[in-house]
Amino acid sequence: MAWQTLARDIASRRTMHRFKSWQLFAACVLTWGTTWYAITFQLGPTPPEVGVALRFALAGSVVLGLAAWRGDRLRFDLREHGLFALQGAFMYGVSYVCVYHAERHIVSGIVAVGYSASPLVTGLGARVLFGTRARPRFWLGGVLGLCGVALIFWPEFGRSAGREGAALGALFTAGSVLLSAVGSLTASRNRANGLPFWPALGYGMLYGAGITVVIALAQGFSFAVPPLFSWWASLFYLALAGSVLTFACFLTLQERIGPGPTASIGVMTPLLALVISVAFEGLRPDVLTVAGAALAVTGNVLMLKRL
Repeated sequence: MAWQTLARDIASRRTMHRFKSWQLFAACVLTWGTTWYAITFQLGPTPPEVGVALRFALAGSVVLGLAAWRGDRLRFDLREHGLFALQGAFMYGVSYVCVYHAERHIVSGIVAVGYSASPLVTGLGARVLFGTRARPRFWLGGVLGLCGVALIFWPEFGRSAGREGAALGALFTAGSVLLSAVGSLTASRNRANGLPFWPALGYGMLYGAGITVVIALAQGFSFAVPPLFSWWASLFYLALAGSVLTFACFLTLQERIGPGPTASIGVMTPLLALVISVAFEGLRPDVLTVAGAALAVTGNVLMLKRL
């Protein structure tokens, strides 16, 4: 059947290879850059924990379905499932709960820029835990990036004087970066141990959804979903476009042009998120915001440049 052929093409990424490199790059930047704003439509009608759980339950199910079409191995022992669970609990579970909570207090673009500190934190963790070395350019870029993030957050603290909103937003953003770094380090070890990417991604998302369900139920939250088009549209966009399609595009581009140039997606994504916050969330950048964005971009370029 035609739909079966299409599914096999997508699962094997033959469909992705039909697109030009700039199209794959644009798909990643436009999608990941807009997911930060899409999250705001999940807030309010449901607690962040519920939105995160449903997002990654849907995304993980689709990824494992694609992995099955690809013919990937889907049976793993308890130890391997433990590694998947560790990766998913931090990378797709509690870290994203922090992201959703952060966006309840500060605009999404600023959270996105704050999240760009992840490469530095992950690099520090790799150095301490695994002895992985990085060139001085990486550490210089990390320091510049952190300075840029601090400058961007500074006006928010000023505008929120006397209120705890900005402080909570910054705290949740920092928490998301630290927790995501744990997941990233686990994912790195999983790849080094030969665990296949797509099954690890799918199972990790499901385990992340599972731990988030436990957190939600422990707080007495209901999983009753609202009859709102915006909520459902954002859920499917975040799960399917933001978590499945973009990874297919990213991996295809990485195979084609290499990991160094592909990593520049991580530079462009927070910039787009900031532009969207200016357009739709009422963010009014000042000199500090602009200077901070410039430093953050410069730092990310240095960190993500091929070592």
